[in-house]
Amino acid sequence: MDLYEIVTKLVGPVRPIGDSVEDAQRLAQLKDLTELVDKLLTDIDRIADGFAHREEWSMKQAGQHCAMFLDTIGIRE
Repeated sequence: MDLYEIVTKLVGPVRPIGDSVEDAQRLAQLKDLTELVDKLLTDIDRIADGFAHREEWSMKQAGQHCAMFLDTIGIRE
């Protein structure tokens, strides 16, 4: 089982189905998921900002990877 499968299993279904009671639960789960994504993106952004221009190769590599990822998803330019 990969991380995506683990997280989606822990969070539960998030896609609305048109049932008010069920969709209320799914909205709560969606809010949990978006809060997690926000925290993860914040971590990635901090690494991009703090390490992309470091002289140490391993630190620079991590920072550049994060910066490229954020560019790819359109968060940075």
